[in-house]
Amino acid sequence: MKTFSGFPDSELKMAALPEMFFTDLLPLIDDVLELKVTLACFRLCWRKSGLVRWTTSVELMRDPALSNVQDEIALGVRQATQRGSLVGAIDRLAVQYLFPNSELGRVAAQAIERGEKIEVITQTPTRPNIFMLYEQNIGALTPLIADQLRDAEQEFPPNWIEEAFAEAVKQNARSWAYVKKILDRRASGAKRETTGRDAAADWQEVLDRRKHK
Repeated sequence: MKTFSGFPDSELKMAALPEMFFTDLLPLIDDVLELKVTLACFRLCWRKSGLVRWTTSVELMRDPALSNVQDEIALGVRQATQRGSLVGAIDRLAVQYLFPNSELGRVAAQAIERGEKIEVITQTPTRPNIFMLYEQNIGALTPLIADQLRDAEQEFPPNWIEEAFAEAVKQNARSWAYVKKILDRRASGAKRETTGRDAAADWQEVLDRRKHK
């Protein structure tokens, strides 16, 4: 048996995984190859920046962590996509792209299948949207959180959302529940203070957004 010498005492470079990976996905995985490929994909994806995280089958083939299973990587990818851990798409140049199976990942995979370029799909918008703010400041998206973010994006002005995330980070309260509480509190304040021109305009914008949800 090959053994591991242990982690150094100096600061280690960390790789993030969604909490649901451990609570919901890991108990389902019963094959070591599938687990290795899934972990490698998540690590490679989270090395990239931008709204959508991705990797390719070529990057997996070059990953030293998979050097001892290189001939079986395609099987591991197939197992992970069948499991629902990853979503994949092949572009017109036969490059296989892999995304974590989130709402953004599924949309990106569909765009690749339609012929769009990865550079366009993953480019950072000039103003960060609520999904990017969440991933940058709180963590990986889940389907439930994505639904809540979508509702909030329709209900509250973009500047409110950005300021609420900034306040949550400042208070070291990095959770969507805290951000939402800030937004609701601000909306209640704007409703009470409708005698002021700015507050009235803010409250009217919230009302207009709620009508179109």
